[in-house]
Amino acid sequence: MDFGRRDLLLGSAALLLANSSAARAVPGRKLGYAIVGLGSYGLGVIIPQFVNCTHSRLAAVVSGDRAKATRVAAEHGLGAGAIYSYADFDRIRDNPDVDIVYVCLPNAMHAEFTIRAARAGKHVLCEKPMAVSVAECEAMIAACRAADRKLMIGYRCHFEAYNLEAVRLARSGAAGKIRYVRSEHGFVQHNPAAWRLKRALSGGGSLMDMGIYSLQAARYMTGEEPVAVTARESTDRRDPRFREVEDILDWTLEFPSGAIASCQSMYSAAQNHVLLMGDAGRIELEPATRYTGNHMWVGEDGREKAVTPPPGPRVTQFAGQLDHMSESVVAGREPIVSGEEGLRDMRIVEAIYRSVREGRTIRLG
Repeated sequence: MDFGRRDLLLGSAALLLANSSAARAVPGRKLGYAIVGLGSYGLGVIIPQFVNCTHSRLAAVVSGDRAKATRVAAEHGLGAGAIYSYADFDRIRDNPDVDIVYVCLPNAMHAEFTIRAARAGKHVLCEKPMAVSVAECEAMIAACRAADRKLMIGYRCHFEAYNLEAVRLARSGAAGKIRYVRSEHGFVQHNPAAWRLKRALSGGGSLMDMGIYSLQAARYMTGEEPVAVTARESTDRRDPRFREVEDILDWTLEFPSGAIASCQSMYSAAQNHVLLMGDAGRIELEPATRYTGNHMWVGEDGREKAVTPPPGPRVTQFAGQLDHMSESVVAGREPIVSGEEGLRDMRIVEAIYRSVREGRTIRLG
């Protein structure tokens, strides 16, 4: 697809036509989601969460495997009209039961299906990373803006109780003036055939997967945008898993306040850790960003006190993000993790890769 702005503007008439027949949000009605991609995340994680939602429901499924889509639809009480393939996905414009499309596909497919969904008059929740380039992110934002549709990125940790409490403590000054953040995320990627290890589908290696968690945590824990990044890579190219993508990336972010963040992503070791240090103490999460089972401590120079977040209004972080998107659509407001948030991350990701290639610090605009 050509994601140029010119093509998007030329297609504005078609977008307006699509909007005229699109589903409209009605207060009190649960908004319908179409899940695009029935892999381990879309099928195994997201779809089971609709039972925990107050404002959202499953309305359609999109898959390249017709048999799987038919089975999933039947299991959730959906008829044949709620089943779409990737090829006939654009027919979704005629389904008033679908308000929001949730793109749960490999990274390189995010831009295409976000733009197609917007052109079909649907709001979009897209998994992270938002896309594989800044240019694609900008095209996605432009398409949704031209169609007057909301765009949200699936940063689930913005709805996770421990991360929310850690941010609240940091903002309240519990650790004093923030001086340092360490953020490390990774797991052992065993399967050399995994799509995440194919550059054409993933856009990169561990940075484009677990590195997004490290980068996000550094940004929301400090509450600042970085002004410079210095990065280096460690990858054993003899390992069949890493013939196309990187294994370990290590990068340092510099912030306007003088704080720094040391971040890592990796595919050859398991880590899930966020540590914030200030001049009055520290806030630590380990594990920090799992689906369940996270833990947090505060202290002067160690894990002196365990912290349990107060009960929140959401049953799970996944239901929280699904319902937040639905509420944003009904209220006509921007989601807290909009497309612009995904674009900010991708600009830093591109700077990290550039720093590795050029072996120098990259200043961020």
